[in-house]
This record gives sequence, structure tokens and C-alpha cells, in this order.
Amino acid sequence: MIKKQITILLSILFCFLVSAQDKSTQEKLIEELSENACECVDSISLFNRNKTDVIKDIHSCIDKNTLALQLGSLLADVEKNSKKTDKKNQKKQININVDTSQNSEQYKDSYNAIERYMMKNCPSLKNAVNVAESKSEKLSKNEKAIEFYNIAIAASKKEDWKEAIKNYENAVVEDPDFTYAWDNLGVCYRRVEDYDKALIAYKKSLEVDPKGKMALQNIPIVYSYKKEHQKAIDAYKELDKVYPNDPEVYYGMGNVYFNGLKDDEKGLDYISKAYKIYNQQKSPYRTDAETIMGLIYRKMKQEDKIDKFKEILKNNNIDFE
Repeated sequence: MIKKQITILLSILFCFLVSAQDKSTQEKLIEELSENACECVDSISLFNRNKTDVIKDIHSCIDKNTLALQLGSLLADVEKNSKKTDKKNQKKQININVDTSQNSEQYKDSYNAIERYMMKNCPSLKNAVNVAESKSEKLSKNEKAIEFYNIAIAASKKEDWKEAIKNYENAVVEDPDFTYAWDNLGVCYRRVEDYDKALIAYKKSLEVDPKGKMALQNIPIVYSYKKEHQKAIDAYKELDKVYPNDPEVYYGMGNVYFNGLKDDEKGLDYISKAYKIYNQQKSPYRTDAETIMGLIYRKMKQEDKIDKFKEILKNNNIDFE
């Protein structure tokens, strides 16, 4: 079965390699396969599903395109080497070895290349993970509130924040227990940089549902925008009490320590914790953690603190390459 699949892919990829002209073969192949994976993610059902199952489906979409990238990369090398054959045009036997194990470096490199591209260029990917955080039972049963809510959703898609805010406010007047409307109202106020009103909306949501994850996650983000960094840290600790060991807690605190409080070491420690959990979950958000780790690495390298950088990664059981 594997051999047949590889044979089919070889035929497709040889045609592709011949046609790829405007970009490097590797870049073009990553782009094409990432777009395929993005279409797959866009078709994932998100209604009333938990985050773990959605992430499994996202992983499957990327996995389906990983083998093709592995083969494409190897074939690109073959094409490059074939141009270096001697002038006698002697025939040369070429062996292509593809390691299909998900634990192989070859597989991981190809998987990560597609995932990184998608995180930058596939809105459906982040949307799928974000929607999976929500629970459908938080919707209102008040028809008038739902009507205002749907108008606000449409306005938000057009980035008409003023119209969205008006209708979310109408929705919560009709149903003061409508947590989705409170949460989205907070998002809209954040968009227009009215951070105090955003905090009020999120706290109203928590009065209805003290475990509301969207509100708990967004309150520290608002404090960060207000440059009230210690309040942001305290708010992440509140999130941790309700959702212990959630990678968003570690990622958020790492961000605040690094970008807000300028504490590279604490920032790296928390980001490393987030990265490790994202990696275990196969969450695409590990690429965001990687980006910050890279920024911290460059800063600590300039300050001649590479040994400390390695020590922090080692303490979090992360190999430094």
C-alpha cells in the first residue's frame, strides 16, 4: 500500500518539478501542499467539538501532505544532482529513501515546514483552534438576543466594530446571561482600543460563567495592551487555577515576561513550557512559541548568555540544536 502510494506521488511530483519555475522548487512545493492542507482544515466540522478532536483532524490534514513534501524535497535533490552528471551522459542509478515514520527527522522537518507556512497563511487553521475553545451551550435561547448577535457577527467579519459593538450591547440587554455576546463585545472593544470597556465586558461574562475560558484568556491580554504587566501575570495565574497546565497560560506569561517586563530568562522558561505542551498536543501554536524562542535566543546570544539559554531549555527537557 505504501509503495503504491509513493509511486503515484512520484509521478505527480515529477510533473510538478518540471513546471516549478518562478520560485525555488522547495518553496513552491511547500506553498502548494500547505494550500491543500488549508483546504482540508477549512472542511473540518467545528460544531460542538472539543479542542483535542479538532487538533487531531488538523494533524491529519497536514500529515496527508507531509509524505509528498518528503518526496518532493528528495526529488529536487535528484534533479539538482542530475545536472552534474558527466559529459558522456552516463546513466546513473539513483535510490530514494523515504522514512515514513512520524518519529523520523525527515518526516518532522516536512511536517513542520507545512505547519509553519499554514500558521502564517491559512486563517482557517487558527480559526479552527479558536472555535474549538468555545462551547455551544453558551448561546442564548432568547430569539431577539440571537438576532442582534448574528448582526454583530456579520459586522465583525467586515471589521465594522462600531456596528458590531452596538448589536452585541443590544444582545446583552435582551439576555444579560449571554456569555458569547459579552466575550465578543470585549473583543470588539479591544479592537477599537477601549481597553477599560473590554475588561468590563469580560468580567460581566465571568459573572455568568466563572470558568469562561475566552474571558479568562483575554483579560490578561487586555492588561498587556494597557502595559499593566503585573496585572497581566496575576490574570494568567487566575486562568491557571481554572485550567491548570494549559499551554496558553505559559505562552501568555512568557510573552509578558519577555516583551513587557524584559525578563528574558523567565520569558524563555514559560515559553519553553508552552512549546513542550503544544508539541505533545500536536498543536499548530507551537510555531508561535518557536518564533518567540528564536527572538529570545538572538537577544541572549548578543548578551553572551547562550549557556543560560541552553540550561533553561535543558531544564524543560528540550533539546537545543
